[in-house]
Amino acid sequence: MAADDFPLPEVTEPEGQVDEQGYKSLVLAGGCFWCVEAVFQAVEGVEEVVSGYAGGSAATATYEQVCSGATGHAEVVKVCYNPAVVSRGFLLKVFFSVAHDPTQLNRQGNDVGTQYRSAVFYQETAEKNQVEGYIKQLDTIKVWPHPLVTQVEFLDAFYPAEAYHQNFARQNPAQPYIQAVSQPKVEKLKKEFTSYLKP
Repeated sequence: MAADDFPLPEVTEPEGQVDEQGYKSLVLAGGCFWCVEAVFQAVEGVEEVVSGYAGGSAATATYEQVCSGATGHAEVVKVCYNPAVVSRGFLLKVFFSVAHDPTQLNRQGNDVGTQYRSAVFYQETAEKNQVEGYIKQLDTIKVWPHPLVTQVEFLDAFYPAEAYHQNFARQNPAQPYIQAVSQPKVEKLKKEFTSYLKP
């Protein structure tokens, strides 16, 4: 199924509390954060994307330790967005259709380990309800050939990754991993969601 043919979530929930700038945030895990970051940076209404870690403790929230797969963390991105411009539902649609393969358990391609799991780290009950409903919806209509394995986890804390990980794809477009894994996702986004992209 083409990404643009993916349905929006049937479960609609209020966006909830916004910050002092009127923005909301969505914390998503879908493999290497370099790739997920690059996809969401291109979406209209997304104000900032920060790569980081969630699911483990502050003491082990470093790239070297998280890469061991033993800390409980996942590589995540914190997507800060303007709900007056783009909805959480649409961002979830991009996440499940373009940003990663939600049917791969504890891996994305050659990146293997629980740190590369598919997960949404919710902050409010309304967000949890929408995500869980969307997963059931997508499984029911079989948009992917296999069941989704995306975990829905409460966000205890978000830990920003090291500075060199931020904005990585844009700063390193010639890096082989970016060309092989990240760039095709961004190109798919541009092809199938043209009218939802930043100028």
